[in-house]
Amino acid sequence: MTVYQLLQIIWVVSAFLLVILVLLHSPKGDGIGGIGGQAQLFTSAKSAETTLNRVTWILSIVFIGLTIVLSAGWVG
Repeated sequence: MTVYQLLQIIWVVSAFLLVILVLLHSPKGDGIGGIGGQAQLFTSAKSAETTLNRVTWILSIVFIGLTIVLSAGWVG
């Protein structure tokens, strides 16, 4: 497996996870707390929404960065 193939796999996984995380966002601000009640992982709905926003931003940066790197041909 080459570095290019590894970056492509990470790119596809980040795209898939990004779609899922965007769909988890609630227009009312419920976020993860709106799915199956309050998430046990987080102390409050506000904390869950903040964490969801951070993870979404990180995945967005990874996806856009890899899109630029892969499309520019910087990796052989």
